[in-house]
Amino acid sequence: MSLNEAQVRAALAGLSDPHTGLDLVAQGSVRGVGLDGADIAVELLLGYPARGWHQALAGIVRERLAALPGAGKVTVSVGSRVQAHRVQKDLTPLPQVRNIIAVASGKGGVGKSTTAVNLALALQAEGATVGVLDADIYGPSIPKMLGLSGKPDSPDGKSIEPKRGHGLQAMSIGLLIGEDTPMIWRGPMVTQALQQLLGDTRWDGLDYLVIDLPPGTGDIQLTLAQRIPVSGAVIVTTPQDIATLDARKALQMFNKVEVPVLGIVENMAVHVCSNCGHAEHVFGAGGGEAMAAQYGVPLLGSLPLDIRIREQADGGTPTVAADPEAPLALAYRDIARRAAARLSLQARNKSLPNIVISNT
Repeated sequence: MSLNEAQVRAALAGLSDPHTGLDLVAQGSVRGVGLDGADIAVELLLGYPARGWHQALAGIVRERLAALPGAGKVTVSVGSRVQAHRVQKDLTPLPQVRNIIAVASGKGGVGKSTTAVNLALALQAEGATVGVLDADIYGPSIPKMLGLSGKPDSPDGKSIEPKRGHGLQAMSIGLLIGEDTPMIWRGPMVTQALQQLLGDTRWDGLDYLVIDLPPGTGDIQLTLAQRIPVSGAVIVTTPQDIATLDARKALQMFNKVEVPVLGIVENMAVHVCSNCGHAEHVFGAGGGEAMAAQYGVPLLGSLPLDIRIREQADGGTPTVAADPEAPLALAYRDIARRAAARLSLQARNKSLPNIVISNT
């Protein structure tokens, strides 16, 4: 009995994508099925960057299809395409930015900026073109984390060229002022400055622009969330009750402005002693998981309290750039895949074209 396409698709429908929770057929990743006698060729196209998972996925699919009765040689190609997704009503996506992902926290000190820059680097490591905008006007830290110095160029006196750090396109108020210069501005001035940084920067064909928002949920944050065309948000918290209490407010802020929350990142979840290996939950345990369950959003991942994360960010080479294949970097990359996969399930902005494809 010879195989047919329906049998192949049925087999693929039994394979779930761990990043989306859907099977490969349901999420539209099966781009083509070819049969040549007993030989099978399958082309898969994911809606999010997943370079680090392509090979493993191809292996899983080959194994599943090779087990079909009468199957011969199985060939699987896996690629990714990033598309533009819908933003808040009455707002229009930027011409050179397909998706904006806001990274927010309810309070400071939870590692939001470190998470934002490593998320951006992780998305890039997975095959996307990525930029990062430092929206923390009062406490810009992205320039130091990316090892950037000097003022950005302005070719026409109006627009600004983004600085480049570890492959990322980056912009921050910290690049325009002295490192120790305080920004003594009221809310409206901050909002205007951020909008200018966002709109006047000459972003070049970004799949994702990661915005590191200031901590909190006050007037400034709400105004920014209403005026910036955001495709999705990631909430960063630590497990402790006080942090998750404030993080809940950040999550609700995005709900109010109709920005999908892609998930929660639990930072500083556990500390493992570098001398004896003893693991201790310094800031409590399970806070991020409980919050995710309460609001029906995914826990994208938990990150440890590890001195290397701090040292690498302070040194201008964040964890994902310092060693992309190390366990800590792989944890960030898994979070990036999960966040981007969640975004890929959102409604698309049909006014913008599909552009980026990477195949393995």
